[in-house]
Amino acid sequence: MLEIIKAIIYGIVEGITEWLPISSTGHLILVESFLPFEGTSEGFFSMFDVVIQLGAILAVVVLFWKQIWPFALTRREREKNGGTGIGAYFKKDIWILWFKILVSCVPAAVIGVMFDDVFDALFYNPVSVAAALIVFGIAFIFIENWNRGRRCKITALSEITYQTALLIGAFQLIAAVFPGTSRSGATIVGALLIGVSRTVAAEYTFFLAIPVMFGASLLKVVKFGFEFTSLELLLLAIGTVVSFAVSLVVLRFLMGYIKKHDFKVFGWYRIALGLVVLLYFGVLAA
Repeated sequence: MLEIIKAIIYGIVEGITEWLPISSTGHLILVESFLPFEGTSEGFFSMFDVVIQLGAILAVVVLFWKQIWPFALTRREREKNGGTGIGAYFKKDIWILWFKILVSCVPAAVIGVMFDDVFDALFYNPVSVAAALIVFGIAFIFIENWNRGRRCKITALSEITYQTALLIGAFQLIAAVFPGTSRSGATIVGALLIGVSRTVAAEYTFFLAIPVMFGASLLKVVKFGFEFTSLELLLLAIGTVVSFAVSLVVLRFLMGYIKKHDFKVFGWYRIALGLVVLLYFGVLAA
């Protein structure tokens, strides 16, 4: 029962922090230091904290289904596409969006597959995570101040070009290398820098997470192996379900929040959390 409660807590933390640009990794490292799993295989947690992101992915799919499903299956949808012929079954604008998302995935996918273990060994530690939290927290505050009064160049998903998609993917690569950066934080910061509006940056980040997080989860499971104990399967299922439920709430909140507010509050929060991580683990190390 205690391990189940831990899985629920992890699911709540993942569901909240995955979409807010505050680093789910930084938070999960802190939670793990207080509530480590007992009775699980070596390496289980490093796989668990990635795989439960599948719940967060499902939340995006459910909330944004109409914006991401590329097939026209109803008569009304086919009529909008011309009504006749095989082309009527395909939503051209959504297919183009997915091609752009795949372009954004290329940098992190290539580098991540080649050097995932190296990055984990070098940077998956409290000091590196804290540094990434603080640096990107400062970046959020700086960019929001710099953007104040500026007119956004891109105010709709359809205005994102393949070049812009590749640039956003390059920023996502930073998060793939340095845990604590926050995947959503890195892509949003990159998008803001190149003139994308907050709303569009957030939506594109949500959609980009679908292939990225699915691929990362699959990679972790393959490396861990498919031999799970009944306890491990139960913990994965609970963490994923809780992550999904919490993500539904957080995604709705964030889309409403960014229409009226900037991201500076998340920048200050990241800086504070980074200092807490440094203080806590520094004290322990001492």
